[in-house]
Amino acid sequence: MLLRQLFDYKSYTYSYLLADEKSREAVFIDPVAGQLDYYLQLLNELNLTLKLAVDTHVHADHITALGALREKTGATTYLGKPGDVACADQPLIDGQTLTFGDIKIQVIYTPGHTDDSHSFYIEEADSRYAFTGDTLLIRGSGRTDFQNGSAAQLYDSLHNKLLTLPEDTQVFPGHDYKGWSTSTIGEEKAHNPRLRIDNKDEFITFMNNLKLANPKFMDIAVPANLGCGQK
Repeated sequence: MLLRQLFDYKSYTYSYLLADEKSREAVFIDPVAGQLDYYLQLLNELNLTLKLAVDTHVHADHITALGALREKTGATTYLGKPGDVACADQPLIDGQTLTFGDIKIQVIYTPGHTDDSHSFYIEEADSRYAFTGDTLLIRGSGRTDFQNGSAAQLYDSLHNKLLTLPEDTQVFPGHDYKGWSTSTIGEEKAHNPRLRIDNKDEFITFMNNLKLANPKFMDIAVPANLGCGQK
């Protein structure tokens, strides 16, 4: 599988371009609108056909390129829960399988950061990959204080879903602020301070007392992303 981890410096967002090297079918995960020209250039240079464009959740810190990629490439877009975001071609459903070429993506509903958060899991050859959005970050996790977030749901998503994946699963998060581009489930179990709070009530108390400022572009990004990044 071809995998490119792409970075938007304004929002510290990781986007991912994945492709089946035989069929040349590709998928973008969490694309950023400001990087659209670069994405199109890369697709052309690598001779890829974009089949899918998916967001892990409705983002609050940047505008998505879902709608623009659909317009430019004809890709099918996926976002949110059933009945949630009308702009996408399809909602994401827990347990469903998305395909590009011979590669299968397992959709895992992981609410907590937001009520529409999903993660994506791929087993390919001898490798395993988890694209965790803002649910599981390297040595951290997403916040839970807006967009119907829930510390209790985040705890369950982390401990009952993502941490049950094989320990050698590579973790590719939605953001990183230290330059740590990837991790593994086993590494996060051992060293992520939020995962080491293994009492649910203590975790809820911790998350509910973070007192973080709202994302800088939240009032612009959320409404735009409810329209898949298009006016």
